[in-house]
Amino acid sequence: MTCFVSHTTVDCHDAYALSEWWRDLLGYAMDEDDPNEPGHAECSIADPDTGHAILFIEVPDEELPAKRIHFDLRPREGTRDEEVARLEGLGVTVLADLRGQYGPGTGWVVFADPEGNEFCVLRSPEELAAAE
Repeated sequence: MTCFVSHTTVDCHDAYALSEWWRDLLGYAMDEDDPNEPGHAECSIADPDTGHAILFIEVPDEELPAKRIHFDLRPREGTRDEEVARLEGLGVTVLADLRGQYGPGTGWVVFADPEGNEFCVLRSPEELAAAE
């Protein structure tokens, strides 16, 4: 069992403005079915060729954290909770368990790698599809 990088996440103060700046710089596109709008707390852009996505998330902190960019991972197989258990067995540091934070079957777990870099484990693609 392994994970893949679902997207790269950037903590920021103005998700829309920053996503637009990076969209212009990189030539990325927004999802036409879920367009970014001023005032949105989360804005995503993606490379039209590779699909690599960057998610900009507004954080309430006046001072942004030093580690503002992190990976969001999804299990390739199985569930988020199975992957969390596997990673805990590898000795990762759990920083926050936000499972169920936004209702049943939602949320993620925030970890730190051996050097303190943060990353999150989200629900698997199968779990997302089952929730629709």
